[in-house]
Amino acid sequence: MNWEFNNDRPIYTQIVEQIKLFIVSGEIAAGSKLASVRELAADAEVNPNTMQKALSELERIGLMHANRTSGRFITEDNAMILKVKQELAEESIQVFLQNMKKIGYDKTQTISLIEKYDKGEEIHE
Repeated sequence: MNWEFNNDRPIYTQIVEQIKLFIVSGEIAAGSKLASVRELAADAEVNPNTMQKALSELERIGLMHANRTSGRFITEDNAMILKVKQELAEESIQVFLQNMKKIGYDKTQTISLIEKYDKGEEIHE
């Protein structure tokens, strides 16, 4: 996994976000076993306690579960994964629309720009 962190938010929340992305994109398959907390922490170059906190949050929301003797596993509940995927999409759209509004575009103008961009047209106005 390719981890990317910045200093604007707590690392554990960024880990949660990135693991969600790994799951919904299929980089981590449904039902697959995760590496140990220590292995994941070493891979991400974070403190094991930070990784543990992130994994506990993912368990709390139902994206993974722990088996005492076997480790942690990603949920096999495709409906749950789809729900998280939709939530991530909605969050991305909301942030995008807010940013477009900040630079002076309303929703109709933004949609028009997206359509032009998608068709390969120049988007100069």
